[in-house]
Amino acid sequence: MKSFLCSLRFPLCVAVFCAALSLSCKPDQPEPAPPEPKSAKGGPKTVETDIEPVKPKPPVEIRQRRTAPNEVAVTVNGTEITEGKIEAMIKTQLDRMAAQGKQMPPQFAEQYKKTLRQPIIEQMIVEQLMSEKVKAANIVITEEDVNNELKEIAAAQKPPLSLEEFEAKMKQYGQNLDDIKEQIRKALPYKMLIEKEASDKINVTDEDARKFYDENPKKYEVSEQISARHILIRPDLTDPNTDPNEANAKARAKAEDLLKQINGGADFAELAKANSADPGSAANGGDLGFFARGRMVPPFEKAAFELKDGQVSDVVNTSYGFHIIKATGRKEAGVTPFDEVKEDIIRQLTQIKQTEFAKQYIEKLKTEAKIVYPPGKEPKPKPTTPPTPPRPTPPAPK
Repeated sequence: MKSFLCSLRFPLCVAVFCAALSLSCKPDQPEPAPPEPKSAKGGPKTVETDIEPVKPKPPVEIRQRRTAPNEVAVTVNGTEITEGKIEAMIKTQLDRMAAQGKQMPPQFAEQYKKTLRQPIIEQMIVEQLMSEKVKAANIVITEEDVNNELKEIAAAQKPPLSLEEFEAKMKQYGQNLDDIKEQIRKALPYKMLIEKEASDKINVTDEDARKFYDENPKKYEVSEQISARHILIRPDLTDPNTDPNEANAKARAKAEDLLKQINGGADFAELAKANSADPGSAANGGDLGFFARGRMVPPFEKAAFELKDGQVSDVVNTSYGFHIIKATGRKEAGVTPFDEVKEDIIRQLTQIKQTEFAKQYIEKLKTEAKIVYPPGKEPKPKPTTPPTPPRPTPPAPK
């Protein structure tokens, strides 16, 4: 299924330093108990024996030792990281997942916490080491720095957004702008440290960009593209007792009414902001930017590519709901000129080199640091899986 939602594009930031945490787990399946022997009549069969049957022992209750919040999990250059801090980080991760609708079944929660533990400890070790270097470098972040970074993030969206439009989009995705600013406030010192440390070691020139452009011609081939705005009206099926046919009829009627207003001279963008159910584009007046064939669901794509610039479609029905589409531009197939992409290529190559430098820099910090785990809390070595031998090819049937 193809979605109209735009993914947010963030510059090099905390992602360089924080490991992505994921877990795919399956519940342990208990072994089935063997069937009881049955008599000829179908009931349990009585087996006579002189040996006294062994009575099963009652199950032993297994109690896990509770970990005190102030108990030390690891010490980094003399600074203690406690179990309480780790638990707080794990809770934040789980709460964030729950807020995104990724509620975890109870039977998986404890196992998932165990899986999160070591990556979070590694993250906290890195943050401690980086914080030491930030302090030594006298890097201080001001509110203006945070706001400027936020504006850069908003401008990096496609299409670029103002700060107000970015905030509106974040609200539609259930994100709080203050939380995003707090993440920036935490990550920005690390980003500035890496940029400072790498300033004399990373230099991407116009010649580097041209070489990359010439060696990757297919990256800059573009097929026919159009830009469009749309208004999406979804049938309201929140009530499980709602008749789907009735909900579809109401949604279509609303879309038809909006189309009459547009044909009567109403502003398309304003109606999109007020009525569209697409959180990825509504805040920006329904603007989807440029897209090629194959990016949208077929009914939408067919209707959109048949429009001339400035033309508005009839109501289009897709699996998402009912759309009204307005074509706003067109690009013919071809190759994007180097001058149009040069700055983007330089930026991308710089970020790639910064990311690689950051990884090496962090590994160097960890090698030079004094990281001490209490007895019994040392991280387990990662298991190495031997390669699977190739299976013999079965003979062809005669």
